[in-house]
Amino acid sequence: LPEYMVPSAVVTLPVLPLTPNGKIDRRALPAPETTAPGSGGREPRNETEARLRRIFEEVLHSEDVDVEANFFELGGHSLQATKLVSRIRSEFDAELPLRDFFEHPNVAGLAVLIGGAEEARESVVRQERPEHIPLSFAQRRMWFLNRLEGPSPTYNIPLSMRLTGPLDARALQAALGDVVARHESLRTTFPETDGKPRQEILDAAAATPRLRIADVTPDELDAAVAGAVAYGFDLGTELPVRVHLFTVGPRDHVLVFLVHHIASDGWSLGPLLRDLSDAYRARVAGRAPRWTPLAVQYADYAIWQRDLLGSEDDQDSRLSAELHYWREQLAGMPEELALPTDLPRPARPSHRGELVRLRLRPEPHRALVELAKATGASPFMVLQAALAALLTRLGAGTDIPVGTTVAGRTDDALDELVGFFVNTLVLRTDTSGDPTFRELVERARVTDVAAYENQNVPFERLVEVLNPSRSMSRHPLLQVMLNLLNTPPAELSLGEDLTIAQQPNGLRVAKFDLAFNLAETVDAAGEPDGVVGVVEYSTDLFTHDTVRLLADRLIALLE
Repeated sequence: LPEYMVPSAVVTLPVLPLTPNGKIDRRALPAPETTAPGSGGREPRNETEARLRRIFEEVLHSEDVDVEANFFELGGHSLQATKLVSRIRSEFDAELPLRDFFEHPNVAGLAVLIGGAEEARESVVRQERPEHIPLSFAQRRMWFLNRLEGPSPTYNIPLSMRLTGPLDARALQAALGDVVARHESLRTTFPETDGKPRQEILDAAAATPRLRIADVTPDELDAAVAGAVAYGFDLGTELPVRVHLFTVGPRDHVLVFLVHHIASDGWSLGPLLRDLSDAYRARVAGRAPRWTPLAVQYADYAIWQRDLLGSEDDQDSRLSAELHYWREQLAGMPEELALPTDLPRPARPSHRGELVRLRLRPEPHRALVELAKATGASPFMVLQAALAALLTRLGAGTDIPVGTTVAGRTDDALDELVGFFVNTLVLRTDTSGDPTFRELVERARVTDVAAYENQNVPFERLVEVLNPSRSMSRHPLLQVMLNLLNTPPAELSLGEDLTIAQQPNGLRVAKFDLAFNLAETVDAAGEPDGVVGVVEYSTDLFTHDTVRLLADRLIALLE
């Protein structure tokens, strides 16, 4: 049997309890006596299992993992699965397909597979820098959009934080210099040579961003923050980072750290704020931060990415193989999803957006997790099936392409880097044939596992190769995004005397028609405690009331 169909506990009874009608009395069945999932259990039988269990424990932040416990029942998710496969690659010099991990998501099963796995691909290492450093595929599309649309806030990533307490502005300025010196991506511009962009990495001393300090009144604050995050970068000439400090009072400041997507992503915020925190505390103490040097920089990754994927002209290359999968997978897909919009699609989108919040209660969240376990799927796959079912019921047809982002950090050396690594996958859900919801989840599972295996083709290159009918009015290949956010937490800590809280920044943009950004929550015992999130929508197409109804219907369907 596949792993997810094997019972986790077996209880022997002398006789089955029956109801007066002669049916099995389920309420009278005894609860199985078992330890908590993943704790205790069988010990490793060999060195491979012992090393694997240590990796499981480190990725899951758990102790004493049972070698036969299911990774996903231990609280693991798809992002951690990718990280675990990356750790296995480094530890065992073995290339383990993600499909094999989903089929055998425990230490014992993976230990058997490792023995017959192929040798690991080449890891990211320091590269010899050519005269003109190429952009990564993801960077190239960001650069193209910046050139096409001109400077705009559409792809800005803002961090705005309220700082209460004594703040040393000089130490903060010095810390910014430290962070930019540590991460080349934050001091890179993208000029052209013969019409082709290149990475121009500036000297650290010349690239320190100026801390723009301004006094504002409480009434002026919101407008000042909104203006700061709405800045449009010219990527050809400007560094992709700006920092503002708005002083509301002697012990009351708002820090706005603005970085363009070409230099950062959601995962990057963790190491970015951690490094800024370390550098600030060191500068307050009168010294430079003591960091372990980064193994690689983003430019090394960009060069390595092209070497890893190879050429499309080489039929044996990774790029050719994965492109072949995507050509078949996305053949005949609708170019535009028929969404229940309120307004006609404009010829050129404004990218203005708004948000609607939603929440799934703890009880249906727990049931969602149980359904995922029963079908060998992840909670994301259940949510994807629900969204596809909802869109079908609302008239979008039975071929529902939905986009999602993957971290793209498939090598351990990339974990601590600030840079643009995320990739977008197109997940196509077939809702035809009147499937049960469980069947729809299983369809999503098959599609997603295959997509994860072929996640190395950059979305930007996929658009170029598939060459769908181009229109400035819509996003190519997909118009709806679904993300279950599970990136590591990003926190700024500048010392015990400073209290830090989130500050609204007022930036409202919509890159897609609809984007469902959700997150699971847990209670003090680690049990599912609800799903929260927002629906980001284009105000060119939808009214608030329509999207509010759409969000409510998704929750009703899940319940």
